[in-house]
Amino acid sequence: MKKAVFFDMNETLLNLSLLKKQFDKHFDDNYILKYWFTKLLHSSTIMGIMGDYRNFGELAGVALENLFFENNKSLSSEVKAEILGEFKKLPAYEDVRPALRVLRNNGIRVIAVSNSSLEMIKEQLTNAGIIDLFDSYYSADNVENYKPFKDIYLSAAQKEGLQTENIVMVATHDWDLYGAKKAGLTTAYIKRKQVIYNPYYLQPDFNALNLLDLIRQIIKAEN
Repeated sequence: MKKAVFFDMNETLLNLSLLKKQFDKHFDDNYILKYWFTKLLHSSTIMGIMGDYRNFGELAGVALENLFFENNKSLSSEVKAEILGEFKKLPAYEDVRPALRVLRNNGIRVIAVSNSSLEMIKEQLTNAGIIDLFDSYYSADNVENYKPFKDIYLSAAQKEGLQTENIVMVATHDWDLYGAKKAGLTTAYIKRKQVIYNPYYLQPDFNALNLLDLIRQIIKAEN
């Protein structure tokens, strides 16, 4: 029986449109935000492989500095703060609140599991107007290792007093769901982007284009 749903946040629940506007001020490239985010994830993965850890915000800052450097652009501390500050203000997708309400109405815990710091998670959920729908949230800082390494999924499950078979992980990132699946969680894919789910990763148990539809699939499977 599923007792909780773990949610990734950036791109899964929160729309990066505001952040894209910031990047568009400085770059004439539709893929620049994706490139920056990929660089950020690459560095966090390498740190995890090597057994080292730095705050996700620090890695985000370095990736941004490198992005400007590669494009022969100067990056002032003010511009850096402005761009990274948009992370705190990202709006929730329209299907998020109704989907989370359905979970709570069915007695299923709603939990955020993110690479961001606890402070950042709280700010993001508050500014997006959805923190009232969350039972708890967990950061990679707690275990000093990022998703998709198993540590954060297992640690959050332990702190919630849950067995992994009682949890569904929802994300729009195939690498995140791959990690969750390896940790023993059921996985659910929300397709927010025009990308192919990596065929060499473990495939999700559920998938949908709309979060409310995805949640309904999960609940229906339990009945």
